[in-house]
Amino acid sequence: MSKAASQGLSFGTLAIHAGVEPEPVTGAIMTPIFQTSTYVQPAVGEPKNGSYDYGRTANPTREALEASIAALEAGNHGIAFASGLAAIEAIVKRLSAGDHVVSEENTYGGTTRMFNHVLSRFGIEFTYVDAQDTQAVADAMRPNTKLVHVETPTNPMMKLCDIAAIADLAHEHGALLSVDNTFASPFNQRPLELGADFTLHSSTKYVNGHSDVIGGLVAVRDRGLADDLYFIRKSSGAVPGPMDCWLTLRGIKTLHVRMERHNANGQAVAEWLEKHPSVDRVLYPGLPSHPQHELAKRQMSGFTGMVSVDVGTLERTKALTEHLEIFALAESLGGVESLVNVPALMTHASVPEDRRAAMGITPGLVRFSVGIEDVSDIIADLERVLG
Repeated sequence: MSKAASQGLSFGTLAIHAGVEPEPVTGAIMTPIFQTSTYVQPAVGEPKNGSYDYGRTANPTREALEASIAALEAGNHGIAFASGLAAIEAIVKRLSAGDHVVSEENTYGGTTRMFNHVLSRFGIEFTYVDAQDTQAVADAMRPNTKLVHVETPTNPMMKLCDIAAIADLAHEHGALLSVDNTFASPFNQRPLELGADFTLHSSTKYVNGHSDVIGGLVAVRDRGLADDLYFIRKSSGAVPGPMDCWLTLRGIKTLHVRMERHNANGQAVAEWLEKHPSVDRVLYPGLPSHPQHELAKRQMSGFTGMVSVDVGTLERTKALTEHLEIFALAESLGGVESLVNVPALMTHASVPEDRRAAMGITPGLVRFSVGIEDVSDIIADLERVLG
């Protein structure tokens, strides 16, 4: 579907059709898996259509996925990567030694690890702030700040930042804003519409939605930023394979249907947990008790299936997580099946203990990725263990 044809269509229609054209030779309705490493060129130095010379540079299956995420995120360009971390790395690789990044402190643990132990070695400086406080972001800005990077909602504390306000702040200082939109999905939140320069996903999660692919996606509106990322990907080699792109493209076709169910189930589970005496605290933007509930309503259209709870102690955490049946104890999130995770010991184990404690990521914190099973069965599973 061309960009012009996609204008004005609803999200669900775009999820099914954007980026997908009938294959010209056979008319196949699904984009084929172009499982090739190279292409035959009609003449020396003249690749097909000007770009098809080598699989790292261009692949039609990957291009269909990129067109799809661009449409869903209200962008003009999509860039696919081998993982969400590779996508974030490419954005930061636009910078040079001596440049400064202001980052949300409660990012995915792997992001913090990459910033602190890989990219910082090349002379890029990082400052971490609680970005739910826009003034804290402002206070951290320096003359050499070139990028602000946030997650909203954050993993796993479900904090929000005001995307529009931080975009304005970053631009006033000559910096760009990158928003990790993984927890929300483009169904619930579109950062580019709020002023962000990059919106990105670990497409492993909600975008693909079936726990069978590792991938990353970035969407931008600016052609120059897109060209930068295409060049960095080509030069660094962090490209997804065509089979992974095809699976993600197939997953996207049901994104709107899945997210409606994730949203409904997440809300129901959060409301049930909030009333349970064994749970000390529930973190979910869809609850009126969430300190940023009004902001969530303003910049999100749904609140996803991610619910974090504090049950107090590691002993209670293990009693809960190791005896659930529908919830599988595993890393990752956003799949059709329900998962449960202990961030302090799993996804955020690489974050220094003092920083984890300061953010509230204690051994008593449990993160649920509520799937799309029947919600009565999900709640029954929790009730059986919690009593």
